[in-house]
Amino acid sequence: MSNLRPDSVIACLDCPSHVQAVLNASLWAAKMLQAPVGLLHAAPSVHRKAAVDYSGCLVADDGNHLLNQLALEEKDSNGKLRDQGRLLLKQAESYCEQQQGRYQHHLYTVHRHASIAESLDYVDESAQLVVIGHQVTCKDTLSQLIRASRCPTLVTHETFKAPKTALFAFDNRPTCHALLDWLCSNALVRNTSLHVVMVGEENERNKDALREAYARLTQSGIQCKKALIEGRDVTAALMYYQQQHELDMLITGAFGESRLHEFLHGSNTRKLLSASRTPYLLYPRM
Repeated sequence: MSNLRPDSVIACLDCPSHVQAVLNASLWAAKMLQAPVGLLHAAPSVHRKAAVDYSGCLVADDGNHLLNQLALEEKDSNGKLRDQGRLLLKQAESYCEQQQGRYQHHLYTVHRHASIAESLDYVDESAQLVVIGHQVTCKDTLSQLIRASRCPTLVTHETFKAPKTALFAFDNRPTCHALLDWLCSNALVRNTSLHVVMVGEENERNKDALREAYARLTQSGIQCKKALIEGRDVTAALMYYQQQHELDMLITGAFGESRLHEFLHGSNTRKLLSASRTPYLLYPRM
């Protein structure tokens, strides 16, 4: 039976160099959202795949002995993986208990003997937010995980500090409007100074859309500034603005462009995942 708690912040402990940052980011998010923290460790089983069929090459006794030996080795390897996972979860739980201070987080563990993708799919519908390290295995894998997710994802680098400022990249697409609704409906960025930035032509349509987004955020109690900047390269424009204003976090919709746009011009989400050096909050495509 699943021990998942609804609306949890899920800390994905997949990369040793990012574990502490993921825990710190999860504790911050859980405090803001007043949510339980699920500590997730995903470790796939050890599988041995034979590229060549060796049946008939060994006499029956030798063949059975080899198969038994391989089975024992695999069982032993899987046992070590489970033990390592349990130890990691215990250490993570202890760290969170030491760090939580006044706000007492409800902590629980999720130990999955499955791939990261399968494990994230398992928690996807129950979670309120998934926190994951930037170097999962490679950037392409991280992009694939985020594209497949139906849950907002916070990506952190090897260190994390609670953001005091953030850049919300508003592009007036359906996913971004869903993200706007999400930001207004919870307290995640309620204590941050938010810059709502739109990259596009300086026309009345864009001005009106940006003005409406700004108004909704301020009405929900979020301190905001707004900016409409022209530029062809969205990634370069956003990165420049973030660096110039020294903003602590980036917030965008994930993979909001069409597949044709991605094929012709590349994905802004992939480019931003590669370029960003701060925590990056992505909202799933609608």
